[in-house]
Amino acid sequence: MERKQRFMSEKDEYQFQHQGAVELLVFNFLLILTILTIWLFKNHRFRFLHETGGAMVYGLVMGLILRYATAPTDIESGTVYDCGKLVFSPSTLLINITDQVYEYKYKREISQHNINPHQGNAILEKMTFDPEIFFNVLLPPIIFHAGYSLKKRHFFQNLGSILTYAFLGTAISCIVIGLIMYGFVKAMVYADQLKNGDFHFTDCLFFGSLMSATDPVTVLAIFHELHVDPDLYTLLFGESVLNDAVAIVLT
Repeated sequence: MERKQRFMSEKDEYQFQHQGAVELLVFNFLLILTILTIWLFKNHRFRFLHETGGAMVYGLVMGLILRYATAPTDIESGTVYDCGKLVFSPSTLLINITDQVYEYKYKREISQHNINPHQGNAILEKMTFDPEIFFNVLLPPIIFHAGYSLKKRHFFQNLGSILTYAFLGTAISCIVIGLIMYGFVKAMVYADQLKNGDFHFTDCLFFGSLMSATDPVTVLAIFHELHVDPDLYTLLFGESVLNDAVAIVLT
């Protein structure tokens, strides 16, 4: 029994090292490919597609390959076990399997129809970028640098237009998108593709507020390279910074 457990632990360690090597290879390949694409676009003045768009296309293709070409590492990952004695979800759970106690931590709640065979795909989970890292680590320095290097004179000269686009424009966009979504929801209910009551009008407005908070990072980068009118750049940047706060209030 001990020999079998030792063999399983060595096998798990080998699989862990193999997965780490594959992940590093994929990351380095995407990084080199993105750098070569940026160099190609800069030298040939290719303006039909920005380099950030090319990086997104590479990430999309690699995500599709990892999603459909890799198998889950745990065959029991998609199996749901009924724990009828539990009335709440504990933060940690101790499970005894063949006189060996294992500790499992709470990760997230998933609905019944979202359980899929790729639930235990370790490579796919590690390759998925955490949005909290982007919003809490990467995005603040970008916004700080853009705001610090912004020409204050152009910003305050266009303050009225910026506030109009940020507050009134975001509110109008939220209502329009919410009404369109509500119309599609009613059409799906009429076509028996959706149950009545699954989506309410407030849910549609919530989706509209999320879609109204645009972040034109790529557009601002293109404007910076093309040296467009400073008033246009300031107007777009100011609106993109303030509409996030408006969207948070609307939600």
